[in-house]
Amino acid sequence: MDTIKPSVPRKEMILWYPMRVTYGREEKIKDALDTLNVRNFLPMMRLRGWVDANGEPHQNIVPAIRNLIFINSSQERITELKMFNKECNSLRYMTNPFSHSDDDYLLTVPDRQMENFMRVASVQDDRLIYLDPNVDYLRTPGQKVRIKDGDFKDAEGVIKRIKNNKRVVVEIHGIAAVAITFVPAIWLELIEE
Repeated sequence: MDTIKPSVPRKEMILWYPMRVTYGREEKIKDALDTLNVRNFLPMMRLRGWVDANGEPHQNIVPAIRNLIFINSSQERITELKMFNKECNSLRYMTNPFSHSDDDYLLTVPDRQMENFMRVASVQDDRLIYLDPNVDYLRTPGQKVRIKDGDFKDAEGVIKRIKNNKRVVVEIHGIAAVAITFVPAIWLELIEE
């Protein structure tokens, strides 16, 4: 069977690139990309709050996954930003060590998978636990589900046992994973594969 090659070279295609960021500059890069109208996603989370000496409550919102940002652009545009924009020069492409061709050497995330991950990770909530994407329990099979209601409506994930509890895990294989600590069973719809 012949595969159809896209008419646009891969370097010019708009794709989601997971990018490493050196020295914890995720927020500065996000601000620079937002200013340049380059679509990006930086998962954020709230740290537990504290009360200062005046009795004022405070909360920090920080990057949920250190040294990682997702950029939706062409490889040419990102390379141009890395070379000519001071704020973006600390960006590093993530690569596939098992690649044997130039077409899949740089890691990208399919649009549908990225939208699903963003649907969950954009909720700054104590119900989320960010996981190391390379731990063994993520490799165990689980039932695929879709969430039918609530803050995570339409998100798809896999039920996994984490910390002795069943959780819905949404994962970008090898890059990022987030577990939802509680979803009522009535909101879960099984997905047949």
